[in-house]
Amino acid sequence: MPGVYRVPVADLVPADVRFHRSFIEAAREEPGAASYLFTGDESTLADPDVFADYVAMLRADELETSPRPDLYVPGTNLWWVEGDRFIGRLAIRHRLNERLRTGGGHIGYWIRPSERRRGHAGAAFRAALPRAHRLGIDPALVSCDADNVGSRKIIESTGGVFERQLGELRLYWVPTGSDPSL
Repeated sequence: MPGVYRVPVADLVPADVRFHRSFIEAAREEPGAASYLFTGDESTLADPDVFADYVAMLRADELETSPRPDLYVPGTNLWWVEGDRFIGRLAIRHRLNERLRTGGGHIGYWIRPSERRRGHAGAAFRAALPRAHRLGIDPALVSCDADNVGSRKIIESTGGVFERQLGELRLYWVPTGSDPSL
């Protein structure tokens, strides 16, 4: 039936090598997806050892002491999965710097194209809010492109309060202590 989707039965889990094949398939669904998922060429991640190193790097990123490029902050990287199928990724940045205050925020997410418009982005975002709260983030700064109506609806449905627009980017403050949509 058009316009009707099933409620996602997925989980937000730490990055794991068991999703290797599905992760690569997801990256190939969208030209340019690599910039949302990882830095580099997707063909290098086809190598299981390179992928294992990538997963280890994502998990180490949570630690304050892990090395990272300038202007990056510690972050929790989680994957939205159904069984062994990688659906998308979500990043929770533990704190903001000037770059993130004006163009990134605390939480970012990406859903593979074949799974969009099925409720996954909203479900993953709502699942991430209590995790952000446990990290001491409340409220969370979240941004979306002004023309991304789907993301805007997700942010606003979880209590996001519009702060300002910077060019084509809209910034919202979203409470993490409770889920107003429940």
